[in-house]
Amino acid sequence: MAVAVAGANPSVANPSVAWWREPTKDNWFAWIAAALGWMLDAFDYTIFLFVMVPIAQEFGVSVTAVAAVLTVTTWMRLVGATGAGWLADRVGRKGPLMLSILWFSICNFIAGFSPNFAFLFIVRAILGIGMGAEWPVGASLAMESWPARSRGLMGALLQGFFPIGFALASLAYGLLFDAIGWRGLLWVCLLPALLCVFIRYFVKEPEVWVENRKRQREEKQEVSAPLLELFRPALLANTLSACWWTTSFLVVYYAVYYLFAAWMQTEFKLGPAAVATPVMLSNLLAFSVCWAWGALADRFGRRWSNILQAVIGCAIAPVYLLTNDITWIFIGFVLQGPFAGGLPALAPVYLSERFPTEVRSTANGFCYHLGTVIAGIVPPIVAYLAIERHMGFALPLLVTTWAGSLSVIAALLFSPETKGKVLTSEPVRERHYAPAPRRALAAEAPTSI
Repeated sequence: MAVAVAGANPSVANPSVAWWREPTKDNWFAWIAAALGWMLDAFDYTIFLFVMVPIAQEFGVSVTAVAAVLTVTTWMRLVGATGAGWLADRVGRKGPLMLSILWFSICNFIAGFSPNFAFLFIVRAILGIGMGAEWPVGASLAMESWPARSRGLMGALLQGFFPIGFALASLAYGLLFDAIGWRGLLWVCLLPALLCVFIRYFVKEPEVWVENRKRQREEKQEVSAPLLELFRPALLANTLSACWWTTSFLVVYYAVYYLFAAWMQTEFKLGPAAVATPVMLSNLLAFSVCWAWGALADRFGRRWSNILQAVIGCAIAPVYLLTNDITWIFIGFVLQGPFAGGLPALAPVYLSERFPTEVRSTANGFCYHLGTVIAGIVPPIVAYLAIERHMGFALPLLVTTWAGSLSVIAALLFSPETKGKVLTSEPVRERHYAPAPRRALAAEAPTSI
């Protein structure tokens, strides 16, 4: 029988207790650590989006070449995510989370000293390992520590800290670029390393993981290669549809955000403050609304709330991508934040609920970051079409947004619903090889697809 760990993820919510009183202090600390880690990961990563043009000018390379740095960074994120996921499933969530934050903070600091473009390219590629490592570990830590009743809400808020980090990066660019340049902005990225002090002394491992690891050892069912488990028959379809979904929403996210600054800088010749303002507002609006998507996911399900986002995002895209009026571009772009720009909002909760405890971090890292690898071709392709082929940015961005959004909808139609799922400590590896009672399968194994 599947067993939920007391105090970590109660299987039955107490309606007489407000949802925010259900989590313990340790649950809150775990969620705060994951949210702040994701926010600082976003800050360190997205600050680069604002300085691609200045970097291209200083080193005498094309914007397309600089955009390729983003692609390679995202490829390396898959390496870091898969490795950290394996480590987190084996030794716990805290250590890999601290290591990832130190990694990307130090790499960005070193990148600020780049003597040439090749050095910058290599350091930013290595930085991707640490950035990829943060998300799967933080998502597992937070979601395993949170009660089922409000997990969708808090998962969406957790993902919403990426736009907060993006907004902070835009603010730093708008206020500091003229004074400290692109190198100074990368040096500022060392500050996130301070979060490790909080994690070290205040965050505990999720009880459900601790108990699961103990039972793996006692029952001699230790999973030594969790990545391979994702491709066993019982999980294969679930893994493939999860990768399809993450790839699709990341294609849309990159189309909405990653080249907006370059578009404004090259075609409209806007300065730092003018470029930073709509980016900051769009991200702040995305964060302010993400709780609503989480609440909808807890009430109506993960799939349909995300499908609604994609549909609305498709309708908003032409508002700012089929006009040359800078006012309408800014309005449409800001409004797009909660919709097409907010499609990743349910990733922490939906991916965490789709996989068993002993492979959860590995699955989160692999599925999410395989999506970043595939979607990572979007920035250089769009930059090439816009600049080298003289198509402009608007049309390629519109086509990419629509195609990615339709793919999100299709992927979700072939995916399981996980609303209300209880995360348990029972090892389920044996279920990959032999039939198990239907009652046990319902508690922890992925919903059939």
